[in-house]
Amino acid sequence: MTIRVLLADDQTIVRTGMAMILAAEDDIEVVAQAADGVAAIQQADQHRPDVVLMDIRMPRLNGIEALRHLHRSGAAHTPKVVMVTTFDDDEYVHQALHNGACGFLLKDAGPRLLAEAVRSAASGEALISPSITVRLLQQFARPAAAAAPARPSPLSQRETEVAALVSRGHTNMEIAAALHISAGTVKTHLTNIQSKLGARNRVEIAAWTWESGLAR
Repeated sequence: MTIRVLLADDQTIVRTGMAMILAAEDDIEVVAQAADGVAAIQQADQHRPDVVLMDIRMPRLNGIEALRHLHRSGAAHTPKVVMVTTFDDDEYVHQALHNGACGFLLKDAGPRLLAEAVRSAASGEALISPSITVRLLQQFARPAAAAAPARPSPLSQRETEVAALVSRGHTNMEIAAALHISAGTVKTHLTNIQSKLGARNRVEIAAWTWESGLAR
């Protein structure tokens, strides 16, 4: 099945480069492009993409606000959104996570990682690479977590192990291999974890794990 992608970035050269890279992939189709958040919303409503690669810093409406609109309650179509970021965008990461972003992509990501980001988002394997996500998610680890009274975790021991591996960017297959369980069992654990935490995706699971100190 072809993955339909919307590119939202205010830099024409960035959009053009990403479009050329993704055009070489047999299972990915770029259906629209947008130069700002307002246009991104309009194009998403019109073309109903599966995945949106959304720049955080854009004119008229930034990526966070556009993400919030796309994931608003009652939306007829809710695409997976991967935020396109730079390493100095940490201040926006928490907002993006809690508004439904399913991953992060560096602006200087190469062709392989760009295509992987799209496929990962489409399939729910939203943590693209530890080199990107772990550094960002570590920002949410409370400095005083060790000194603060531990709050009871709603997760079982096995679920905690799965969540910790998710927080470090492992895919379902990697988690299955590390814990010597099947990929189907990993999916079951992830479903239970999301239900217990009220998390919308595995990135929110990872954020909770870092915030609670369990990732360490």
